[in-house]
Amino acid sequence: MQRFASTVLLPFVMLFFASAAAAQPVPKVARIGMLCAPKCDTVYNAAFFDELRKLGWVEGANLVVERKDPDSRLDQLPALAADLVQSKPDLIVAVASQAAFAAKKATSNIPIVILYVVDPVDLGFAASLAKPGGNMTGVTGLVPGDFIGKMLDVLRRGLPQVKRVALIINPLNATHRRLYPETTIPAAKLGFEIDLHQVSESEGVPAAVAAAKARGAEALYIFGDVLFSFPPNRVPDLAMHAGLPSMGLEVAFAKSGGLIAYGPDFFHLTRRGAHYVDRILKGANPADLPIEQPTKFLTVINLKTAKSLGLEIPASLAATADEVIE
Repeated sequence: MQRFASTVLLPFVMLFFASAAAAQPVPKVARIGMLCAPKCDTVYNAAFFDELRKLGWVEGANLVVERKDPDSRLDQLPALAADLVQSKPDLIVAVASQAAFAAKKATSNIPIVILYVVDPVDLGFAASLAKPGGNMTGVTGLVPGDFIGKMLDVLRRGLPQVKRVALIINPLNATHRRLYPETTIPAAKLGFEIDLHQVSESEGVPAAVAAAKARGAEALYIFGDVLFSFPPNRVPDLAMHAGLPSMGLEVAFAKSGGLIAYGPDFFHLTRRGAHYVDRILKGANPADLPIEQPTKFLTVINLKTAKSLGLEIPASLAATADEVIE
């Protein structure tokens, strides 16, 4: 009897599960556009897609990605952004301020996740950090305030005898124009004289470093900018050739030969940005997603560079650094 019941019921059970499987919705394939300044092929973006995989979004399976980058031709960003909008992705990831400006101009409807944009409220990307209110949200590299003071304090602790510091900025970068005035008070408090050098194209960086040395600079600080950061060893090599200790924003700056790096943990921010993509693809409204600020800042000291320059980094700074390269 039991055998008869199993034989009779088995086809019905199989039919039930087959019908249930057929009723399941087909997994959605998401389409995202990525607009990068200057390049999409970076270690940060590799971490971004690694985090997306952990969240269940796998390129080639349920995720299609269209990448657009201008390499060093940043003037091409508006056209590249327009191309992305024409392809109608579910959202656009804009990497760095220049890409964010181009994406914002290209669309007010498609959600945009920004990465590493400094002070997005001041730049007009959001009404506020807590409630952006438009189609843009994401993570900010930093919000001006006390960062410059902290950065200069690290420089002072590392180079206690230095007075004259050459500061290289890109005048076309709205963030630089916003941050530079904030150097005045902390620089005076810490006993620094700031020698400003403005460079609006990458070809001008070698001349700026040479001019800084000729004008008596004892150290070099370069603001983070896509014109200066690729390849990452470019400015550290120029500074070393000029005999100038140098400081930059990214960990890669010190690992590529710069003396000191101090700035946000960009790998952490990158992974946090992937969570914004995940939430928006699952239906969240970017207008309601607060923009995230960095909570962790990293200090990296390159003692090999210090030795090459004949410098001795105070033990008190080396002891508190997140990483020391020996």
